Amino acid sequence: MTVDWEEARRLAYTAGRAAAGGTEPVALSDADGRTLAEPLRALTDLPAFPTSSVDGWAVRGPQPWRPVGRVLAGQVAPPLTDDGTCFEIATGAMVPAGAEALVRIEASTRDGDGRVSGEPRHGFVPEWRAPGEEAHKDEVLLPAGTAIDPAVIGIAATCGYESLTVFSRPRAGLLVFGDELLTGGTPGAGRVRDSLGPQVPGWLRRCGATVDPSAVAGPVQDTLEAHLTAVREALLPADLVCTTGGTMHGPVDHLHPTLAELGAEYIVNTVAVRPGFPMLLARVPGADGRPRFLAGLPGNPQSAVIALITLVAPLLAGLQGRPAPVLPTVEVTEAVRGRGGDTHLALARLGPDGRSATPVGHVGSAMLRGLSNAHGFAVVRPGTEASAGDLVPFLPLPLVTGERP
Repeated sequence: MTVDWEEARRLAYTAGRAAAGGTEPVALSDADGRTLAEPLRALTDLPAFPTSSVDGWAVRGPQPWRPVGRVLAGQVAPPLTDDGTCFEIATGAMVPAGAEALVRIEASTRDGDGRVSGEPRHGFVPEWRAPGEEAHKDEVLLPAGTAIDPAVIGIAATCGYESLTVFSRPRAGLLVFGDELLTGGTPGAGRVRDSLGPQVPGWLRRCGATVDPSAVAGPVQDTLEAHLTAVREALLPADLVCTTGGTMHGPVDHLHPTLAELGAEYIVNTVAVRPGFPMLLARVPGADGRPRFLAGLPGNPQSAVIALITLVAPLLAGLQGRPAPVLPTVEVTEAVRGRGGDTHLALARLGPDGRSATPVGHVGSAMLRGLSNAHGFAVVRPGTEASAGDLVPFLPLPLVTGERP
């Protein structure tokens, strides 16, 4: 049964989220691009001790102050016990107990006896950071499901973490169907060059999956026996297998009979979207009791990419425990036609501010030139048209691994 495009994305994400669960610890140096499987909590107050924000003097009592020592970053400051005394203090150093104020070095003077005078700075910017100013011990800094980037790694290191517990990366494979495909050389004599085998693994990696080169195979011979053998073998080590082509019911389309033979359950079977409608997502039972997923991508290259970011990207987000993707809104600079009762995904390039989108040319479902010049797709909902200046959802192409979604 054909499914609405937004509903198809929801179903794909829900299926992935239900199958998530594997976790592992990774060192901070290996955590970029992974996903927190546990909330990131402060292991201590941040900062853990009162910390000077300036180079200057920690003073007590009335001025002038007599210097009685110096505190550098990394040292434990002795208490300042007597009125009229001060410690020289460096930025990042521990503020001594008993200090009443900090005086910036540039706001101070010294007399002939070496005594220090000056005025503490007043206003909204404190001269030292109080313990717990940024976070208190055990406070949740980031929830489970947060995509880890260098900033997340930085706050984890600040807290004192050596490693983070993350969701396991989904393992993905790819099977390319089609006797008409060439894996090298230029197209001709009725045969076309395979463009999906080289590009789909990159999209999968950008969605957070691992793709071993040995998990990419094809072209698979156009027979049911060859399809069954290839799919069975590909599913054994994988969480997800993508296939290209064969999603319809033509004379050499063997994917649906293969799924029936494997006892698969359709999550989505055909989506009301143009281009790309003959896409599918199925759950395949594994001999070990763990379900695998198969995503059937259409054979036309642009349609295949649309199927990938429609079904596979939400599925992989769910498998990694991430929140369901939320689409931004952009203003289209030109009119974009609707596609009747189907959602229309129109290739578009974002403006410099990221808030506007201009449709690009060469957008046939078999073309890749438009895709290579686009940032994603303007989404025109069923039964609507988009005029220049209208606000519409925008479906971005997957980001480089490690970037925030």
